[in-house]
Amino acid sequence: MDYNVLAELLFPNVTETPEQVEARYPARDLPEGAKVTRMAPSPTGFMHLGNLFGALVDERLAHQSGGVFYLRIEDTDKKREVEGGVDLILQTFGSFGLPFDEGVTADGEAGAYGPYRQSLRADIYHVFVKDLVRRGLAYPCFCTEEELAAMRAEQEANKENFGYYGKYAKYRDCSLEEIQERIARGESYVIRFRSNGSIEHKIRHTDLVKGNLELTENDQDIVLLKSDGIPTYHFAHVVDDHLMHTTHVVRGEEWLATLPVHLQLFDTMGWKRPKYVHTAQLMKMDGGSKRKLSKRKDPELALSFYYQEGYPVPSVMEYLMTLLNSNFEEWRRANPDASMNDFPFSPKKMSVSGSLFDIEKLRDVSKNVISRMTAEQVYDYVSGWSADNDPEFHALFTRDPEQTKAFLAIGRGGKKPRKDLALWSEVRGYMDFLFDELFTPDYSAMPERVSAEDAKAILAEYETIFDASHTSDEWFGAIKELAAKHGFAPETKLFKQNPDEYKGPVGDISMVLRVAVCGRTNAPDLQSVMNILGAERVTARLRKAAAAL
Repeated sequence: MDYNVLAELLFPNVTETPEQVEARYPARDLPEGAKVTRMAPSPTGFMHLGNLFGALVDERLAHQSGGVFYLRIEDTDKKREVEGGVDLILQTFGSFGLPFDEGVTADGEAGAYGPYRQSLRADIYHVFVKDLVRRGLAYPCFCTEEELAAMRAEQEANKENFGYYGKYAKYRDCSLEEIQERIARGESYVIRFRSNGSIEHKIRHTDLVKGNLELTENDQDIVLLKSDGIPTYHFAHVVDDHLMHTTHVVRGEEWLATLPVHLQLFDTMGWKRPKYVHTAQLMKMDGGSKRKLSKRKDPELALSFYYQEGYPVPSVMEYLMTLLNSNFEEWRRANPDASMNDFPFSPKKMSVSGSLFDIEKLRDVSKNVISRMTAEQVYDYVSGWSADNDPEFHALFTRDPEQTKAFLAIGRGGKKPRKDLALWSEVRGYMDFLFDELFTPDYSAMPERVSAEDAKAILAEYETIFDASHTSDEWFGAIKELAAKHGFAPETKLFKQNPDEYKGPVGDISMVLRVAVCGRTNAPDLQSVMNILGAERVTARLRKAAAAL
């Protein structure tokens, strides 16, 4: 077989050499030890938590080492691609604030190692496939769908491994004359890799998460180029990762089965292998057992779920970090105010088995994250979220920004900040009483020990003594005087010591006021709330409550 003739027959229009292509992609000028990683999703219309899980590993490995994190779109599978899929990828990862250094953007591309869409790189792949043909390491295969189906049926009947290999590689040793004749007749063909591997052989590989692995060598003559000239994922990502100088490939452990193919391709091309980081699958408890998160069963797998529900982006990212590194929570307790980016992430601390996703744990993490935000940060996040998801509340929330921020500042800061909120969708219910349009009081929540007559008297008298200029001590002093005047203990301990001498403790007095002003028993610091509402609105609510009792 004259492989040079075959190469020219198959690729008559390819004149560039591999060396010329390589020259267009020089080594990156980066510090010693800097890592180059990539996020490389397919535009299938569904972005899931696993994408973000891996992207966070990519981002941390690159930026923690002073390297490069880029976005490549792997759009070679046109059957699965959906309209607007690329835009969805950009919007989704943009909303999670992933800081790509180069790659595909909403405005085109940024960076010197493009194109970053595989569909625009066909000429590059053809150069390297032509070179493999010239070296006798690739060949055209004319198998029809019917022939492949028959081959698979035979393998199944013989209880043999499925695939195109050995005696089943029908066109591996086809003569040049037959190939020329078939092409002249217009027969469709793919280009396959000529594997020299054997399932009798084992290869050793060290994965940065899974550790030392012993894998069965690949003996399959995999497809490199489909009949339309578009490469398969297996070949395209090997070429791209080499030319773009990717040092670390992060992907889910479901790709481990194909790792021997990819390692073999890197070795055959004479290229340095990147380091592989195979992340464990995201699992959840279902009854008493673990299972993989499912697109069909689990809405929380879709990244769109988190924005719609109102989970803050920093909360989701921080929670994922607790799944990625077992020592993150300990670090966070020791560094409560530090940026997550200051945490020394390491793939050595990643779970080898499945990572257990727990939505309730995410809520707890989110409460802590939100409690560390400033009132201004919360305001900005909620105003953005509500504009898209709750326009009615958005109008009220942003009507008086200073009043809203003052309310959000209550109990914020200090060593023990309030942790009322886990989701932005909960803010409406948390502060609805601040707005007269949403104020729906439940006066049945008045303390049982306080009679309607006493409650009316307390509300009427407090109206005369309310003073927004009072300090906290002055305010509570007035409440204690009010309690004593109406037969309630001015100190809680006095009521506990002599419960028969009082109608109730001083807390009952403040609860009467809380229910009247806030419409419920659970609300932030009452004095702060009343000062924000102002004397006119407080008075109106006191009177409304008294009239309803």
